[in-house]
Amino acid sequence: MKRFLILFLVFAYGLYFDVAAQGTVKITVANKSDISRKDAVVEVPWADILKVSPNIDTANLLVIQALNKQAVAHQLEYKGSKNVQHLLLQLSVPAGKTVTLLIKNAKPSPEIVKTFARFVPERKDDFAWENDKIAFRMYGKALENTKENAHGIDVWAKRTTKMVINERYKLDKYHIDNGDGLDYYHVGKTLGAGNIAPYIADSVWYLGNYTSYKVLDNGPLRSTFQLIYPTANADGLKISAVKTITLDAGSQLNKISQIYSFDKQTEIPVAIGFILRNEPDKISLTDPNGIVAYWEPAHGEDGIIGVGAILPNKPKKYVWQKKQLLAVSAVNNGQPFIYYAGAAWNKAGEITSSEQWFEYLKTYKKYLAAPLTVKVSKK
Repeated sequence: MKRFLILFLVFAYGLYFDVAAQGTVKITVANKSDISRKDAVVEVPWADILKVSPNIDTANLLVIQALNKQAVAHQLEYKGSKNVQHLLLQLSVPAGKTVTLLIKNAKPSPEIVKTFARFVPERKDDFAWENDKIAFRMYGKALENTKENAHGIDVWAKRTTKMVINERYKLDKYHIDNGDGLDYYHVGKTLGAGNIAPYIADSVWYLGNYTSYKVLDNGPLRSTFQLIYPTANADGLKISAVKTITLDAGSQLNKISQIYSFDKQTEIPVAIGFILRNEPDKISLTDPNGIVAYWEPAHGEDGIIGVGAILPNKPKKYVWQKKQLLAVSAVNNGQPFIYYAGAAWNKAGEITSSEQWFEYLKTYKKYLAAPLTVKVSKK
């Protein structure tokens, strides 16, 4: 009898930990649209997880697919807070289908870094960021009043899923293709690859370069940071700005949230713009529903860069200037204006034509209109 009791306790103990290892939190991700989502970064509210599992151990958190028990890449998103705000997951969900996930109390394998962002003091206060598709940078105060100064978003072309920013700055030869891409995109005194600026009296007003920054999250699936701009004068208006940029793994586009603070009025016009090249074989798209894009002419052996943006609403107008294509909209004082902007390089081998680039932007806009839905429950 005693032997039987010991065996029973061992069995029950093992069963308990087996059940615990399988997890008690179930996450259901549904794609109710007719478009398949590949490698999407999904937000799961952390508060919803805590309701189901108040004592969840963030140091021993493994997410698996319920069907095949395969691990799912994840990240805890803080958004600059001390507390977790979201559990981020990267997964594919076919059109009209549902994927079920389980959270296990187990040590996960190290995640592959797919996004990265950092301040670059060794290069005149650049701020650079990247994911597994493309890279970008903005210019800091140290570059002002120099011949190199620029105001827009710069693009670094890449054809590797690895992070390249640190290595390129270290080598200081990023204008040469060393096998994984290069920086050949020219910005100058323009908005570059989709930056935003006040557009007053039919002119773009550049407010200067950013003076401080905050990194809110830094990979492996999402990097978010803020760039803070001091008060500047735009046609008699005193305007300051805070720009928040989020880049997800697998995306060609940044999510950009721009907050302007200004005096005298409640609304000002703004322009999102792209530098135009002098060569004739350039192709553009100005969609009335708020998509603007530009497929640049070939730059010798360096290839072709496509740039584009998705606006939250129909723009007031599109403006062709000598050096820029602008989408003009309006922002309210102190309210975030959220849009998406980014780029693709044809030599990366995924988006190789203007047709593919324009279709990517149109499909992305459909994603935004029909996001994946998430439900958290007990297993």
